Amino acid sequence: MKSLSLVFLLFCLSSSNPELYPKEEKVLSYSISPKNTLLKMYWKDSLGRNYSSLGKLKSSLENKSEKLIFAMNGGMYLKDASPQGLYIENGNIIKNLDTIKKAYGNFYLQPNGVFFLSKQGKAFVRQSSEFVLKDDIKYATQSGPMLLINGEIHPKFTRGSNNINIRNGVGILENGDVLFAMSKDKINLYDFANYFLSKGCKNALYLDGFVSKTYCPSKNWNDLGGNFGVIIGLSEKVKS
Repeated sequence: MKSLSLVFLLFCLSSSNPELYPKEEKVLSYSISPKNTLLKMYWKDSLGRNYSSLGKLKSSLENKSEKLIFAMNGGMYLKDASPQGLYIENGNIIKNLDTIKKAYGNFYLQPNGVFFLSKQGKAFVRQSSEFVLKDDIKYATQSGPMLLINGEIHPKFTRGSNNINIRNGVGILENGDVLFAMSKDKINLYDFANYFLSKGCKNALYLDGFVSKTYCPSKNWNDLGGNFGVIIGLSEKVKS
């Protein structure tokens, strides 16, 4: 009986081993309360030019007396840099929901999902199949695959997979805050999803891979590069 008890104890310890999750220093993360903040999604400026890089967005906001606090690429895009799938900006539907079930690429690894912000300052991640278009949605970007689905890692991810890449994603914390994360080194989808799970997220969405960039000066991460479509950014008004 003692040997069985010892085996059970070792199993419990290994199941809760923090090494199963990516170490904190391997992932850059930043949480934001979506309420009463300038958390927005950007694609083109007032002249119809694609922002493309985090640096161009930063400069554009500075011209409007706004300071960029945080930014990262916000979903996959097509060859013309247009959003792949649903994109809503400031309440305007720029592109409709992509309902294709089978096609090539991570975007179509079902289920995929939508990250969206309401006009009431609430944030959500939903499977695309469960997403309902409502008038109170202010910003939305579709991407895929889902990383976490109701507290479970996407069933098609494999522990120990050698399919590794730089990755970024977004999840919703238990208190309703938004958790953005980007791996500092190459990582597989299972481990990346596990990171969000370790932080208490129930639902999380993969945004993109090797193109991923993040600007987060509060954590000494000042990457202003990029050449992509949608950008998710947090800014604040500069007092005159």
